[in-house]
Amino acid sequence: MTHRTTFAPETIQFYATAAYPCSYMPGRIARSQVAVPSTLLQTQTYGELIHKGFRRSGEFIYRPHCDHCQACISIRVPVIKFSPTRSQRRAWLRHEDLVTTITEPCFSDEHFALYQRYQKTRHTGGGMDHDDVAQYIEFLVNTRVNSWLIEFREPTSSPDAGKLRMVSIIDKLPDGFSAVYTFFEPEINRAYGTFNVLWQIAYAKSLELPFVYLGYWIQDCQKMDYKLNFKPNELLRSGVWTPSKKSRRPIL
Repeated sequence: MTHRTTFAPETIQFYATAAYPCSYMPGRIARSQVAVPSTLLQTQTYGELIHKGFRRSGEFIYRPHCDHCQACISIRVPVIKFSPTRSQRRAWLRHEDLVTTITEPCFSDEHFALYQRYQKTRHTGGGMDHDDVAQYIEFLVNTRVNSWLIEFREPTSSPDAGKLRMVSIIDKLPDGFSAVYTFFEPEINRAYGTFNVLWQIAYAKSLELPFVYLGYWIQDCQKMDYKLNFKPNELLRSGVWTPSKKSRRPIL
């Protein structure tokens, strides 16, 4: 690893990784900037890094640091200003009866089985469809910040828990939520992913948190397009959060 830099607090260092194939843009080469040591990255510092465009994967805090590409742009939703579209309202009504349980990140066979079904159906050939238990734990269970695991289950009148439909990992920040990863039952004609983002926005609003950070948006990556549908939204450009042009609604 090369390109060491410093950042407040001064004890945290940043390193650029070796180049690797980009998982979003076929044929391109990527590089990441990683914050170390992870033992010093507590919630307050982590929140500052998220504000500057970093993300979390397991215990690693990183942001894109590619040599010839700046396609990955951080995106967030201002909770108070958010206004759902008609299709988003339909998604909410369709799934609002799901029962949620919030716990600390943990491993369960039921979660892992759902994760495998999701990867093999939605992301075949992406590499994560062959993750084993150790890789799953490293990615979604291991954390050094304030992280939550949210289960979404079908309602039931029996003493047993309802059928698991979705699992989401989010980080609680001083100024909002950071969406880490969500996986769900890969059923046709469902809107679990949309409902999940709506749930995060609604829950952030109930806690009076101003933002939900949705990770990176890439203009030429179709699977990232859904993030722009949560309007208004803000993009991090040249270190400044600014409303995206597609967030501006027409004046009626």
